[in-house]
Amino acid sequence: MRQYLLSVYPVESDPPASPEAMQKVYDDVDVFNGEVQAAGAWVFGGGLHPPATATVVRRRAGELVMTDGPFAEGKEQVGGFWVIAAADLDAALAWAARATEACGHPVEVRPFEELPDS
Repeated sequence: MRQYLLSVYPVESDPPASPEAMQKVYDDVDVFNGEVQAAGAWVFGGGLHPPATATVVRRRAGELVMTDGPFAEGKEQVGGFWVIAAADLDAALAWAARATEACGHPVEVRPFEELPDS
């Protein structure tokens, strides 16, 4: 089975959810996580703190530079993710469709590169 990254992209301009709405999202995501685990497709997953908590580390002109905030400027930043195992892209897309329903945000699906046999 191939592994896929399902990235959640909340839109910063969306109004903040009420505590009740957030609890429903947490509950729905917990149910989704249980379904993925029960199906044997679960590899790893987690939510992330807001983009403002990010630190970018890079090498520039031979020096290590650390800057606050996300690397990419944009209205959408990764808010959480799942790594799943799926038979093919269609199966991964089916999981993503269920994930977007659970979390209420767009979900991007990308396959991991396959490593050459050693």
